[in-house]
Amino acid sequence: MGGFAAGERYEAGDAAAALARAAELGDTVRKGTRWSVRYQIVYGCAAGLMVLAIGLVKSPWGTAFGLAFWGAVVAGLSVYAARQPVARRGYGKRHAVLIASWGVLYGVVLAAGIAFFPGVAAWWVPGAVAVALPGLIGAYLEARR
Repeated sequence: MGGFAAGERYEAGDAAAALARAAELGDTVRKGTRWSVRYQIVYGCAAGLMVLAIGLVKSPWGTAFGLAFWGAVVAGLSVYAARQPVARRGYGKRHAVLIASWGVLYGVVLAAGIAFFPGVAAWWVPGAVAVALPGLIGAYLEARR
């Protein structure tokens, strides 16, 4: 089956085969992009745990543990993502929004928490949930696609 040349004719079997192949590729992409849901769930949960460690565990241990944990998670997720065969169209843009929104929330929660609420669970627990939300919401939206 070549390209579409002027006046070239195709049989019904060619069209059926092309449609079957398109359906097969679509199914492969759908199944192959489920990894991004797992990625975002792990990202969100790990972000929340890191914030809890930094905010509630006595310094410098909480900060050291939180940042070491976060570094290991990001390294693991990076390797995991790089090994995936496909990504859904537009994934890069959605991932950039995830990272940007996480960064803003993380910065606000950390800056205000360290300055005004050191060790106050009433700040750090909701803050950890807020920091986890971009990943969890992203996972939910990706699972619905």
